Amino acid sequence: MRDTAPRAARPDAGDAFGAAFATARMPMVISDPHRPGNPIVHANDAFLDLTGYARDEVVGRNCRFLQGRDTDPATIERMGLAMRRGEDVSVEILNYRKDGTPFWNALHVSPVRDGAGEVRYFFGSQHDVSANKRLEQQLQDANARLEQEVERRTRDLRDALKAKEVLLHEVDHRVKNNLQLVGSLLAVQARRVPDPAVRATLQRAVERVGALSTVHQRLYEAAALDRFDLTGFARQLAEDLVAASGRSEVNIELELDPLVVPAKKAAPLGLILNELLVNALRHAFPEDRGGTVRVALRRVDGRFTLAVEDDGVGCRPLPPEGGFGATLIRSLARQLGADLTWQAAEPGTRARLVLPLHAGGGDHATG
Repeated sequence: MRDTAPRAARPDAGDAFGAAFATARMPMVISDPHRPGNPIVHANDAFLDLTGYARDEVVGRNCRFLQGRDTDPATIERMGLAMRRGEDVSVEILNYRKDGTPFWNALHVSPVRDGAGEVRYFFGSQHDVSANKRLEQQLQDANARLEQEVERRTRDLRDALKAKEVLLHEVDHRVKNNLQLVGSLLAVQARRVPDPAVRATLQRAVERVGALSTVHQRLYEAAALDRFDLTGFARQLAEDLVAASGRSEVNIELELDPLVVPAKKAAPLGLILNELLVNALRHAFPEDRGGTVRVALRRVDGRFTLAVEDDGVGCRPLPPEGGFGATLIRSLARQLGADLTWQAAEPGTRARLVLPLHAGGGDHATG
């Protein structure tokens, strides 16, 4: 580039630079900031083909004639600021051809300096990126539609989950009511049976049904469908059983860590705790003897323990054999994959159930 303004609107074909400029496939222009309005002084054929203008409609005019109604003012200001500072600038700008057709122009403008470092010209290269912009817009539209579809499906799933929660809560509520009805029928039957042994058996059935009813009541009241608050249940069951027993001389001590277990473990754990507590209240303290029953829930080393201990007369033999309650506890412990032990507490008896906090199939217990 010579340091003086070109003499003609199109460089001489004998000039190697001019020939390369004129025949280049990339649309290019040269403007002269020393002339009023920084007009175009050179435009190659590719630029004319891109814009649809003739050469005499381009030379002598500022490039702003390519701007239109939807050209971004902020982009225009960014270009103007860079040129006033004599800096390179690259933008994507919406321009318009002579026939009014819009196109996206990837424009790069660079200052051309002389030996003294003064800006003599600005060189601008263009590239029509309308196809890329259309693809980008299509992708944005597709993404917007996808987000809308995801939002719709999420909403549908949320509604379905809410309906499921309502249904499951209703199921727990109805099961609880049905169990209470069954318990009432058994209690009525027990009062009419003259045989004390049969009456005692029916009464134990009433207590077991009552424990299951309490499980479903707490599941119905729980916020999470798949979790059961074992700590709250243990506290409620212990208080209910002591009150029902009428054994004011027997104290209950509760040492309960916060513990939540999978809902499907609620019934077997509830029955085990019920059996252990009822057994202690009925057999550890004969002849109105006083004492203490301790219920403990502990989380230790990836496991939790449920322990029921009394300071009563003790149980012989250990482990207990033959009774339906002991058989039921063992069966439920095997179902849970738990370790069950009975020990002499000196005095009294201690029953201890150990269960992993994390088991297979996604089951887990949490604090």
